[in-house]
Amino acid sequence: MDQNWEDRVAAAWAAFDAGAYPRERAAEFRALIDALVAELPAGSPLGPFEQACAWDSTGHSDRAVPLYREALARGLDGYRGRRTKIQLASSLRNTGQAAEGVALLRPELDAPSDELDDAVRACLALCLSGLGRDREGLSLVLGALAPHLPRYQRSMANYARALTE
Repeated sequence: MDQNWEDRVAAAWAAFDAGAYPRERAAEFRALIDALVAELPAGSPLGPFEQACAWDSTGHSDRAVPLYREALARGLDGYRGRRTKIQLASSLRNTGQAAEGVALLRPELDAPSDELDDAVRACLALCLSGLGRDREGLSLVLGALAPHLPRYQRSMANYARALTE
């Protein structure tokens, strides 16, 4: 889509993040996203992605799951594709399907590195915890946190590994 559309979507999300759409205005926000999606070409994977995000962000993971799946099925890839996998895994966990979330995110640990690496690990850790695999989840979180610490990076990375050995 063109930059104007991207800018309007970004503005809608910025307004949402700033609190312009409290719970009682959630339907209004979703309608705004639906109107923007209506401008997309038929079959665009961006449509179900944005709609899934809107449902998810307004507390309806169950409504988001099929839309995230549709976005991926339509070929959403790259940065937004990775975001979709993270958010789908989170929604799956929220709907009692944490094992499917783990299966979706495991391959992302080996994907080319980007700014979403820590989000992958955090969401995967939550899915693992949902399955009672807390030590494995904690290991992922400590491993993701370690490089950001001003000190103790090596120690925390070692502790993270030791949790699963």
